[in-house]
Amino acid sequence: MNFAGKVVFVAGGTSGINFGVAEAFALAGAKVAVLSRSPEKVEAAVAALRQHGAEACGHAADVRQYEAVAAAMADTAARWGAIDVLVSGAAGNFVAPAQQLSANGFKTVIDIDLQGCFNVMRAAFAHLRKPGAAVVNISAPQSWLPTPGQIHVCAAKAGIDQITRTAAMEWGPLGIRVNSIAPGPIADTEGMRRLAPTPESERSWREAVPLRRWGAKQEIAKAVQWLCSEDAAYVTGVLLPVDGGWSLGGSSAMVQALGA
Repeated sequence: MNFAGKVVFVAGGTSGINFGVAEAFALAGAKVAVLSRSPEKVEAAVAALRQHGAEACGHAADVRQYEAVAAAMADTAARWGAIDVLVSGAAGNFVAPAQQLSANGFKTVIDIDLQGCFNVMRAAFAHLRKPGAAVVNISAPQSWLPTPGQIHVCAAKAGIDQITRTAAMEWGPLGIRVNSIAPGPIADTEGMRRLAPTPESERSWREAVPLRRWGAKQEIAKAVQWLCSEDAAYVTGVLLPVDGGWSLGGSSAMVQALGA
């Protein structure tokens, strides 16, 4: 993929899957902006991206704070011009049965995942290239698979998918495409360290995947790049699972993987 000269903004882009996405775009020649709450993580991510020879900048902001996100978008556009690719991936997750989940715990995940996704998209809208911009929201199979211990994530990701579909309809006439990707179990990520903290739980997850392995962050990044490329110019409003077939097992795969 060649994104030379393109402007890419990755919310949550300082670690995990999202940093993998930011890094892939940097290697493809894009100018990359990342956003995260931690100034230290932002500084480290920008330095790593620049080591690839990319133009990169970072913003320390919480996706739950609209004005801070809007300022980051405006700064990026003032620096480089219209945003060609927007990736919204900030997220939080932990395992908690509904009857044990606090109201604040539920609200926290909704605020980071769902409200954060809206804030990122809404704040970016004025700066997206029209026509030509591509938006990818990072969702999860929990958006359509009821999952024990994940009622907060299920609610948040289902909302993200509806945001994706609705924005695809509303922004399509402006030439902006909006899609979601649902990663399955991806190695070396904080989410999987929380969901599979033991060797036994890791084995359960792998056995629930038809391809019998976890995915790599680079595989998610390549899927994001394809959705943002000219090869996918007629693709919008799509939720794309990139999960080794894991979600084909339905809720039973979730139950098996979580040992619920």
